Amino acid sequence: MSLKAQLTDDMKAAMRAKESERLATIRLVLAEIKRKEVDERIELDDAQVTAVVEKMIKQRKDSITQFEAGGRQDLADIEKKELSVLTAYMPAGLSDEEVAAEVQAAIAASGAAGPQDMGKVMGILKPKLAGRADMTAVSAQVKKALAGA
Repeated sequence: MSLKAQLTDDMKAAMRAKESERLATIRLVLAEIKRKEVDERIELDDAQVTAVVEKMIKQRKDSITQFEAGGRQDLADIEKKELSVLTAYMPAGLSDEEVAAEVQAAIAASGAAGPQDMGKVMGILKPKLAGRADMTAVSAQVKKALAGA
């Protein structure tokens, strides 16, 4: 079953179970997917749907940080609930060791010799690790590995 179909089924289940918070979050995701499909005139596949969910997760994390800094714990709690619903739709994350192994493999495959080759390495890693690892942390690992190369 595709991720989009799973979201639709989960929306129906949330309606039947009267889970209003979960339902609202799933509707947000589906609306964002629909917006992107209409804007680009394409049908999103699972990788693109995952990218949409990943973007929404990043937005929620940023919002939580801002709300807590501003002393609005009530709004931060709402964002945290949405974040927990969104993370359920992401693929299983990779461990730090698995990410490090992927970084080393990508460096070897690209023949990167130093920091100037970071774009090549990230170009290899992004499709493999998108949604399964924090790309900011991956970028930092690549930078560190290339600095030592």
